[in-house]
Amino acid sequence: MTVGRCCVVVNICANVNVAKSKCEFPFIRGRSRTARRQTLSTDLNLGISAKRAAILLLPITLAACAGDDSRSIAYTDDRGVANQPYPNNYRAELLAFMKTYLNNPVGVHNAAMAEPVQRTVGGRLRYVSCLRFAPRESDGSYREVRERAILYVDGRLDHVVENASDSCAGAVYAPFPELEKLTR
Repeated sequence: MTVGRCCVVVNICANVNVAKSKCEFPFIRGRSRTARRQTLSTDLNLGISAKRAAILLLPITLAACAGDDSRSIAYTDDRGVANQPYPNNYRAELLAFMKTYLNNPVGVHNAAMAEPVQRTVGGRLRYVSCLRFAPRESDGSYREVRERAILYVDGRLDHVVENASDSCAGAVYAPFPELEKLTR
């Protein structure tokens, strides 16, 4: 073995020809260290270009998936055109939901609710109930009165619409004392 030609530990050629930076190690089986570096760098370049191509193609693919082709995901057979069943248990469902919806369900003031009526929301026929309430802040003060639209699908509470001005226009409110008596 000729170790005098290259320095094994620091990987610098001992014959002072460092500008070429070709330091071969004859004791490594198969390939010289220079050849292994070259294949490693070409493999890395291919890996980097594949990553770049994936990064460039990913937004295009996602944009194609997000296109509006009037096919939306629905968990019910209803497509929004048939009459929905009336939500018989709407008050109990709403109270259970509001217990988790509000940060502090204790001490709600000015609670009022409108009976569910069928309205078209987002192009679909749904039962909508409107709710007004003033939640209590953590410091004991009360916020301004909020208005929310509660949507029901297949007779069950589906979701709450924060901006209820269109959905609750002309709603007839009645006091909702059960909401004011909520506890944690």
